[in-house]
Amino acid sequence: MLFILITMLVIVAVAGLVLAYAAFPHRGEELPVAPWLGEAMNTAADRLPTLEPEDGHDWSPHRDASA
Repeated sequence: MLFILITMLVIVAVAGLVLAYAAFPHRGEELPVAPWLGEAMNTAADRLPTLEPEDGHDWSPHRDASA
């Protein structure tokens, strides 16, 4: 029972960090309560490997609809 409780707490904490990153630093804003946490998340996100878009393919949902 204790293992399940600890696991659920870890899951909720990770979900909260993902939500905080998506709500503030990912959009270029600072976290209002803990700016150090936003800086740490940006640093971690910059260090992760990412896939670059292929030439001529922009799969983002915000691309120009008239093209």
